[in-house]
Amino acid sequence: MWNVVLAQAQEAIQEAAPDGAAEVVQEAAGRQGSQGGGFQMFLPLIAIFAVFYLLIMRPQQKREKERRAMLAAVAKGDQVVTNGGICGTVVGLSEKSVVVRVSEDPPIKMEFLRGAISQVTDRDGQE
Repeated sequence: MWNVVLAQAQEAIQEAAPDGAAEVVQEAAGRQGSQGGGFQMFLPLIAIFAVFYLLIMRPQQKREKERRAMLAAVAKGDQVVTNGGICGTVVGLSEKSVVVRVSEDPPIKMEFLRGAISQVTDRDGQE
């Protein structure tokens, strides 16, 4: 579309201007038309997406992968902390849930989804 508009403008200038001025205008228009390109227009957008991926998406994927590995490695006897802040010891496991003993004096056991575990500490009490 811009090529058509540019061609019409060049024709109008040639008709209105003297011969020498028309050649100068055509050279200037030719230089302007060759500068722009489809790829150059999208280059900043591509660069912004690359920075977005490297700074935001990639670290988030890495954290999610580590979290999935942590939840898969939960075993009986592990000390855990849930998203709600409840601390306890794992006494039972199933595919989707974990049974946590919260208190020993009156034996209180609670069942949580595996996804509700935010932190796992080892049997030694180390993080």
